[in-house]
Amino acid sequence: MTTPILPLPADVQVHASAPPFVLLVSSRILATDAAASVADSLARILRPSTGYPLPVVSSVDGETAGPADIALHLDLADRLDLGAEGYSLTTSEAGATITATTPAGLFYGIQTLRQLFPADVEKHSVQSAAWQTVAATITDRPRFAWRGAMLDVARHFFDVAAVTRFIDEIVLFKINVLHLHLTDDQGWRISIAGRPELTGVGASTAVGGGPGGFYTEEDYARIVRYATERFVTVVPEIDIPGHTHAALTACPELNPDGQAPKPYTGIDVGFSSLDVHADATWQFLDDVFRSVAAQTPGPYLHIGGDESHTTPPDDFPGFIARATALVAAHGKTPIAWHEAGRTTELAPGTIGQYWDYVTPRANAAQLAESFVEQGGSIILSPADVAYLDITYDASTPIGQAWAGGPTSVRAAYDWEPTGILPGVAEERILGVEAPLWTETVSTPADIDYLAFPRLAAIAEIGWSARAGSTERDWAGFSTRLAAWYPRFRALGIRAWREGDPYPAPAPGSGSAGQTL
Repeated sequence: MTTPILPLPADVQVHASAPPFVLLVSSRILATDAAASVADSLARILRPSTGYPLPVVSSVDGETAGPADIALHLDLADRLDLGAEGYSLTTSEAGATITATTPAGLFYGIQTLRQLFPADVEKHSVQSAAWQTVAATITDRPRFAWRGAMLDVARHFFDVAAVTRFIDEIVLFKINVLHLHLTDDQGWRISIAGRPELTGVGASTAVGGGPGGFYTEEDYARIVRYATERFVTVVPEIDIPGHTHAALTACPELNPDGQAPKPYTGIDVGFSSLDVHADATWQFLDDVFRSVAAQTPGPYLHIGGDESHTTPPDDFPGFIARATALVAAHGKTPIAWHEAGRTTELAPGTIGQYWDYVTPRANAAQLAESFVEQGGSIILSPADVAYLDITYDASTPIGQAWAGGPTSVRAAYDWEPTGILPGVAEERILGVEAPLWTETVSTPADIDYLAFPRLAAIAEIGWSARAGSTERDWAGFSTRLAAWYPRFRALGIRAWREGDPYPAPAPGSGSAGQTL
């Protein structure tokens, strides 16, 4: 018996002939104090559709779980096999129990449990359904530590509500990193202490001449806090030395000629660059990195480094070396796109993000491998299979097709991370990430349509057993995905499906954040 769980757990035993677990109006959620926040998350998922009160009860006070209850257990001694993010889940007529060594593991366990209930459990109004799950025993843990999604908020701006909505969507598939592309030629989207011109001028527009927008420090803190509560690490990206036109419009002193250009609303790349030698550039970067590091509790700060075609080639390696050292001086681990591997003087531990194809072109593999040779690790985002903004097929009304596209759902699923960079061992692959660039994406409905279901495919690559095993394969994934579409609909996620028309935006959808 197949259970439509995405991503596929490490081990699933379905007891088809055993009585199910049944959730009742009398059901409770039992948890220790350390697991109370996860219990609250589960209650918020289940209460609206069931109409049940589902009180969260402390199991420290001697309360024991009954047959209609859900129990969350933290076991720090006997379940070390689960690792930091794994969990075990049992459902039967005796109750439902999730066990993990950390609250994060419990959180991933509740993402699996919710998928065992009927899809209507995801709706926000009381539904009439038999709230029961199959009897099963599941043991699960991720393959890779980094399972990321990137959202470009620079080409088109998305407000706090749109970003937190996206966070709620990605955690369904056990994604644990949100990479925010905060700056580019078209817009600067984060407040920097002492640099009001960056958001006063640099955030004033977007692709196509839209209103632009930016996050205040309070806005960004809300996003980070929301993500942290869902065990998602926010990684801010300040793209340098190229992709900097918005900064150049705001700060004339960063331009080689000292003249600020007009704002840019097109989609070309590779035409902008900071003046890499100017003292003003390095004071600017020190200010920016200090502010972003202070606003970001996570350990990473991404500096871009891609498509810097107008930066003098002889100056680029030294610039990257100095920039990664500056990030490290502000207490963060630098991350850069693989072109930054042109320098042999990366700050210790700098992480590379590979965005070329599954069959590397030119010297892309060597540049990525340079990070490993210098003691770092690699995140894999091969553009021809992992870029979510690429069209699905010739009829896709939004998206781009430059990266060897279109990219079907099967193409997004059918690749193996260890098969791309021959010089990188699996233990040096930090994980996988699916970027969504937003040149053609301007509403949450657009995000949903291009991200899903391909993000679910990338998430399974990051979480589940490697390709070629008896578990993770296209046939199994496509069967489980087909069964998932009622859940997408219940969640309000307008996922792409072959033959379905592109959905019209819902009333009130869009990115009407703090606009200028």
